[in-house]
Amino acid sequence: MNSLKTLLYFSIFKYPLSAKEVYRFSAATDQNEINNELAYLEQKGVVSTDNNFYFLEDNLSSVSRRIEGNKMANSVMDKAIRKGVFISKFPYVKAVGISGALSKNYHHKDGDVDYFVITESGRLWVARTLLMLYKKVFLLNSRKFFCINYFVSDDSLEISEKNIFTATELLTLIPITGNFTDFYNQNQWASNFLPNLEVNKTSMASLKKKPIISRFIESILQTKIGSFLESLFLKLTLRKWNSKFQTLSKEDFQVAMKSTNGVSKHHPQNFQKQVIDKLNKKYQEFRLKHNIELEKEHA
Repeated sequence: MNSLKTLLYFSIFKYPLSAKEVYRFSAATDQNEINNELAYLEQKGVVSTDNNFYFLEDNLSSVSRRIEGNKMANSVMDKAIRKGVFISKFPYVKAVGISGALSKNYHHKDGDVDYFVITESGRLWVARTLLMLYKKVFLLNSRKFFCINYFVSDDSLEISEKNIFTATELLTLIPITGNFTDFYNQNQWASNFLPNLEVNKTSMASLKKKPIISRFIESILQTKIGSFLESLFLKLTLRKWNSKFQTLSKEDFQVAMKSTNGVSKHHPQNFQKQVIDKLNKKYQEFRLKHNIELEKEHA
């Protein structure tokens, strides 16, 4: 039941899908397989449809919610892209993409715009610190269009957590600037989960020459001073997060707040684990209610 697994996944986000979208976010071999499954599930009363969107649990309000969220996404996309281009001008930033809800064409008035950033190796924590300082000083710590919670360096491009959540996030990522070729090449595993989504995508804009101030900072910090600061910023950030997020288990902390030479994640809610846990719970509920067995997902 490829269509059911897809609908259950997106039901966590209260996001109904068209039949074409169900196919794209499934492991089905063709669209006819999905169409036949949806017709069967609708006949059995397992799924409902409205405005050509399919949803579960008679959650009709999710359709209007999605339509409104799509409109808002269209209204903020240009600004989000401009902010991404701006982020790419900072020292040691090599590529920027939009992630999170907006990358799936959804936004709400209180939502943040999430960015995924690729940095030069050996200077991830310098790049991250400069961006965080800018946000705190000039944006008064506002996350609205400046939520940068996932950094990887260009020598650590492979995502180590391989599951339906990370595959979905990776394949819906919208590249804004920079070259994502190596990133996609090192994460071909995502197609094992979602073979009907495009793995390789090109950026909307090429990464232009850095501003003079960025080039000056890079020239100054491409020295032992920069290496010292890189190590210092990593240690200080890790110490702060260990103190601030003591409620996270060691295992959860290592995933949600991953802090290594090549990766920085700031996901204190551990959304990845939340989604996988909720999805498996839904699988179990459907097995009991409809006698439909679905293979458990792993984080």
